[in-house]
Amino acid sequence: MPGAREAHEEREEGTAPTRWVWTAAWPVTAVFVLSNAATPLYVRWQREIGFSKGTLTVIFACYIVGLLGSLLVSGVVSDRVGRKPVLLPALGLAMAACAIFASASAVAALIVARLFSGIAVGAVVSAGMAAVTDVAGPGRRRLAALLASCAMVFGAGLGPLLAGVLGKGVFVLEAVLLAAAVLVVARMPVRRPVAPAKGAWVRIPGVPRGSGGQLLMGIAVFAPGITATSFVLSLGPSLLSGLLDTTSPVAAGAMAFVMFLTATGAQFAVQRLDRRTILIAGAVSTTIGMGALIAAVRASSVPLLVAAALLAGAGQGMGQLGGLSLLNSSVPASRLAEANAALNVGGYVPAGVLPVTAGYLSDAAGLTAGATVFGAVLMALALVGGLVVLAGPPSVRRK
Repeated sequence: MPGAREAHEEREEGTAPTRWVWTAAWPVTAVFVLSNAATPLYVRWQREIGFSKGTLTVIFACYIVGLLGSLLVSGVVSDRVGRKPVLLPALGLAMAACAIFASASAVAALIVARLFSGIAVGAVVSAGMAAVTDVAGPGRRRLAALLASCAMVFGAGLGPLLAGVLGKGVFVLEAVLLAAAVLVVARMPVRRPVAPAKGAWVRIPGVPRGSGGQLLMGIAVFAPGITATSFVLSLGPSLLSGLLDTTSPVAAGAMAFVMFLTATGAQFAVQRLDRRTILIAGAVSTTIGMGALIAAVRASSVPLLVAAALLAGAGQGMGQLGGLSLLNSSVPASRLAEANAALNVGGYVPAGVLPVTAGYLSDAAGLTAGATVFGAVLMALALVGGLVVLAGPPSVRRK
């Protein structure tokens, strides 16, 4: 339970009009457009520069490294010094990543750009999502969780679609979107925290005592979901190019877009359900999606691959919404950015490790074998996640 000072802070919040709650989610969307904008271009860079599937997944994983490093700092700093001092430098770093991507001609440049992108995203999923909740206030926390989560997945899907159509020109457009996000953050009606700093500034993020169960349940479903979508983003273009015999970035961008569009739609569809039902539905969706992935690569079926992507998107979306809703309902504003960071650390660690492992296994034994092993492991993790939720406390239900 929040203390007297924290409760007073929360009573002071929430006076902003509802339109500001929606507007506060824009920086999350803008940065997540960048997070996956490079996805459809990887096959082109792979052909032009020359690197293996394993190297491709390493480039992808550098984003995860930057993100995880950022999460060790950004959540705690945001809760102590405010959302804006964390978000504005992150947006500047995202703009630098745009410039590097637009002129990239070597693997090193792609690695640096992905690293910068990951750092920016780490700041946004902790401070940016907490800022949406701050603007919404305690009376609109469920709306805040929905908008922050949908802003993340919608941006993640829009980036690949724009890149598929515009090519490297997407990074020019993205710079404009980020500039607009800077203006939003500068005017955002959030107050600076007044609670005294406690503990180390750089640490593995966590949650207050009593909220660990909610965090565990969120990670149990969110982690397999985002790992599934990470696989589609990193190796999906290679699978499509093999199945369709084309390196067109439009096809890869369209598949990523519909995957995250499904993630967005699924969250709006289940928003009125209790949190446990949302999480169980997410676990089931990821499980079935990985079964479809295994069937797709073994049958060389594009429709099954698309179905796997859609189910993975729905699994991530529902896991993410359920996890954020649990944290928003149990964690005080003074620890919320750190709690968001903890949820994302739990999700992005397997999302970085497993696709890289699958990439190198694909180099050694073939893409079919790599995708089959990956799908089987993730199916097991998603099933375990569903069991964790079923075993969780009844208090998880929406009140």
